[in-house]
Amino acid sequence: MQLIISSGVILVVVVWGIFAPTSLAAIFDRLLALITTNFGWLYLWTVLGLVIVAAVLAFSRYGNLKLGLEDDEPEFSLLSWFAMLFAAGMGIGLVFWGVAEPISHFVTPPPGIAARTSEAANAAMRYSFFHWGLHPWAVYSVVALAIAFFSFRKGKPALISSATESLPWRWAPKLSVPVNVLAIIATAFGVAASLGIGALQINSGLNAVFGLPVSVSSQLAIIGVTTALFIGSAVSGVTRGIKILSNINLGLAFLLMVTIFIVGPTITIIDTFTTTLGAYVSEFVRMSLRTTPFRESDWVGEWTVFYWAWWITWSPFVGLFIARVSRGRTIREFIAGTVLAPTLASMVWFSVFGGTALHLEIWQSVPLAEAVKADVSTALFTMFEALPLGSIMSVVATLLVLVFFITSGDSATLVLGMMSTGGDHDPSARIKVIWGLLVSGIAVSLLLAGGIKAVQTATIVFGLPFVLVIILMVIALWRAVREDWLVEQERERALRRRLRELAEKPGSAQ
Repeated sequence: MQLIISSGVILVVVVWGIFAPTSLAAIFDRLLALITTNFGWLYLWTVLGLVIVAAVLAFSRYGNLKLGLEDDEPEFSLLSWFAMLFAAGMGIGLVFWGVAEPISHFVTPPPGIAARTSEAANAAMRYSFFHWGLHPWAVYSVVALAIAFFSFRKGKPALISSATESLPWRWAPKLSVPVNVLAIIATAFGVAASLGIGALQINSGLNAVFGLPVSVSSQLAIIGVTTALFIGSAVSGVTRGIKILSNINLGLAFLLMVTIFIVGPTITIIDTFTTTLGAYVSEFVRMSLRTTPFRESDWVGEWTVFYWAWWITWSPFVGLFIARVSRGRTIREFIAGTVLAPTLASMVWFSVFGGTALHLEIWQSVPLAEAVKADVSTALFTMFEALPLGSIMSVVATLLVLVFFITSGDSATLVLGMMSTGGDHDPSARIKVIWGLLVSGIAVSLLLAGGIKAVQTATIVFGLPFVLVIILMVIALWRAVREDWLVEQERERALRRRLRELAEKPGSAQ
């Protein structure tokens, strides 16, 4: 039932976008205006709430609870585990926006800040940290934790509905089908958005390296080739294709970042990280709840609300995938690995790429702002042209995005297969192929309907209803964690009583 309904809805949108892209774009634009105007506050409060929930669970008495049985051990090493969750969660986005976002904020800063000033540069880095820091990873982490907790400790299927079904309300079980269908649709569109962005970035990379024309036909060809690659990887399984590619990706990303750190403005990068980290901490709450009720500005809606919607839309996919590879870890270890570690990695990434880009734009007059204005996906390669080893880095970056594209696609087909088959941890190859083709079809449809703008719009539209699902999951998770902690406390007390009884028996000392 879930497979039929969700794939049917997705197929309708795909066909609509291919044969009537203008009509689809117009509908999405109207929905976008409605959502950002009336529900932006909901995104802000929800995501901040998830940050708080993650922190409380990590540092509270519940942090020692294990995701699984007491003798369960993690299936993957820390490095492989981190590589997989990082590649699935943000890989393409970090490469795409690492240069483009800080430059965009520098040219068009948040309301109240003059463009192209030192204040704008500082705000550009601060908001880049904010948009890719604790907030998005907390969204992923809490959703993943809810799935993992009910799957590994309660023996439930690895589905979003496993959490909502546990709520003590008579109508809660009736939500299972709509919740799972909504999760599948949100996942499909969230992943498709990332694949669409990846196709734009790969096209720009191939243009910089080999002169391939930047065009819709090139992007469609890229999607076709990469689809075949990620479906093949998905069919090979988690422990082979996805794990190996994720490890390769982490290595390539680290190599590229270290190279720029060395050949770029090293001291500026270190200073940028130091200053921005301090500003991020001091401005954390204000940025988290910032709206512009007394200004005519779309900045918060176009950036912060879009990102929060993007992370929420991605959360069932990334959450289920992270849960799938996290059995045997404690709640505290899980949150540290899925929130703190990737947040630090994202901040370092933006310090290196964004700090270098701003330095080149401000002090060496490299036309990065013009590149962002002309085509966001070309900004990274324009920066490489101004650095030593630029051609080599362009090749590595293009390869990196390609592998990120494949890891996102194969992870998504696995997760969509699991969600549409009742939580099967190893869905059939046929199911994976179907979902791989549907996700690629959405990416094609969105590109035809308006490129990156249509991709962003679709993300916000399909992210809204899942906000309510996440709120229900948090309530269910908190109840279940508290219940299990009380059970374990009672078990420990019973064990201590038994040991005292044995010790007090006559002759026990002998």
